[in-house]
Amino acid sequence: MKQSLENLNIALVHEWITNVAGAERVLLNLHELFPKAPIFTAVFDPKKAKPFAKLDVRPSFLQKIPYTKTKRELLVPFTPFAFEQFDLSKYDLVISSTTVAAKGVITKPGTTHISYCHTPPRYLWEPQVDPRASKGRFNWLRQKVIHEMRIWDSVAATRVDHYIANSKYIANRIKKYYRRDANVIYPGVDVNKFLPTDQDNVKDYFLFVSRLIDYKRCDLVIEAFNELKLPLKIIGHGPDKGNLQKIAKSNIEFLGFLSDDEMKKYYAEARAFIFAAEEDFGIVPVEAMSAGRPVIAFAKGGVSESVIDGETGILFPEQNAQSLIRAVQSFKSEGFDSKVIRSHAERFSCERFKKEFYEQVVSIMEK
Repeated sequence: MKQSLENLNIALVHEWITNVAGAERVLLNLHELFPKAPIFTAVFDPKKAKPFAKLDVRPSFLQKIPYTKTKRELLVPFTPFAFEQFDLSKYDLVISSTTVAAKGVITKPGTTHISYCHTPPRYLWEPQVDPRASKGRFNWLRQKVIHEMRIWDSVAATRVDHYIANSKYIANRIKKYYRRDANVIYPGVDVNKFLPTDQDNVKDYFLFVSRLIDYKRCDLVIEAFNELKLPLKIIGHGPDKGNLQKIAKSNIEFLGFLSDDEMKKYYAEARAFIFAAEEDFGIVPVEAMSAGRPVIAFAKGGVSESVIDGETGILFPEQNAQSLIRAVQSFKSEGFDSKVIRSHAERFSCERFKKEFYEQVVSIMEK
């Protein structure tokens, strides 16, 4: 039966809101589409997630437990139970934005649950890509928890009525691990935030922007640039920063955490942007392209869908330092047109995302 979305009670569900990274930017786009919808989440830190401070955010009981806002890894084993406790019985439509447990909310038979899946949990299903859950002390306990969470994750995945994936790469993983089909809608990127500069203003350095954690492979990038001896600037922070600084040579500069306004100049003036992770989609490479800069990236994951090899960047085939070194050595700035790169990045705008997502929801609800 045809329904008007304006007349539906809609709820948004998101893992946790303790900073504003790529998934949270997608959530803000979803809230712009459905401004009356409350946001249910495990924990909320309005000081570190300021764009959400005045929105109707409803955290779970985990909000009252010490350290959960700053130590997200402590949350993971408890999030399944937390999301199952939310009472969503009055909502006609629930939209979850999920990487871990938000898809596990329980809805009534008459409620439609659409899940925008950023990824099935990497550390559960592909620890070779993201080893965070399998490394560290108490390994026997970690393995037991991971086993139990895999079972729960498989069950929780069946509670979703319709999946939307953020890339073809993730749609394939949803098919593999959950045995479900997913339509693909690429996430929105604020392409107007980062703009090209005159070619004469481009400097000699390469740029890497990321959280400094294992699977982002900053170590690989440092190893390559230690050998290349070319200028590299690293923007970001994270638990691996200290160890990474120890292995980096003097041609590598750590700039720490910077605001978007501070980053504009670094994006626009870099020779090229470096991306070495096997990522679900990869918003930062699109930000770099919106500034007209080519991207040198590992040819696997969502970035292989956003970067056109030879036109908006270079894709290197193996996730190791030597493969990256060969790509950087083959890179010639004059072979890339910043206007072409910028025009390509505009295909991933927030406006495009919101239009496609709204049309998809309407199509689902009209069936």
